[in-house]
Amino acid sequence: MTERRPLVVVRGAGDLATGAALSFQAAGFNVIMTELPQPTAIRLTVSFAEAVYAGSHAVEGVRAERATLESWPSVLEKGNVAVLVDPQGAVLDRADAAVIVDAIMAKAGTGTTRKNGTVVIALGPGFTAGRDADAVIETMRGHELGRIILSGCASPDTGMPGEIGGRTSDRVLRAPRDGRVNQAKRIGDIVARGDVVMRVEERPVIAPFSGCLRGRIHDEVPVHAGMKIGDVDPRGDARFVHVVSDKARAVGRAALEAALHIGRERGVLRVLR
Repeated sequence: MTERRPLVVVRGAGDLATGAALSFQAAGFNVIMTELPQPTAIRLTVSFAEAVYAGSHAVEGVRAERATLESWPSVLEKGNVAVLVDPQGAVLDRADAAVIVDAIMAKAGTGTTRKNGTVVIALGPGFTAGRDADAVIETMRGHELGRIILSGCASPDTGMPGEIGGRTSDRVLRAPRDGRVNQAKRIGDIVARGDVVMRVEERPVIAPFSGCLRGRIHDEVPVHAGMKIGDVDPRGDARFVHVVSDKARAVGRAALEAALHIGRERGVLRVLR
């Protein structure tokens, strides 16, 4: 008889959540992810949130399929990641999850508690390890990135994006007004300073410098003034848009390590083969 694979439920399916999903999938877990009806992920090429819009989406050779509260077991049987539109986490009442990872990145409590699952891991600020979750993973770029926190909190949100290629806040594209987005460029396109990348209700969003369009919000998402809707990578290498970031990989592997460590200590998870 084949040993049943343990199940992890990842709340959120953006790029950091996808990094966690890939780590758990590689370690032998079945993976369910939950999302909003209109995910606001920016790095859609490396986010399983894209499966909500497209029906299915592959990242680094792993395929995710949109599923329902009834159909997710069949998706897992195929070896794929199941992505549910389930912002309230109703699947937690139907699935026997060994691990829950809160990767919503809301920078505040999202309702995840230690009562929700056997092992609860939270990414980033807004949680206290030992109270809200069994472990919190540091998500701020720098020396502490990926640190497993078993008591206390991650660094507070500074509102300042991490540095990439010498650029920080100016690499983020923000909505100039409320409305709908019309794309002028695709993720992976090389842009020059001053190029129109997209428009919000005819108001142009301009590339602040030359580089590669690393991410942009989906057209179906209504946006509000000041909302993050895109990201330009000054390194200008289109290959990067199809590979999870160093940050997502570090955070995802740390979440897996924390889950295995805590699970083994409690006798509820064995080392997977």
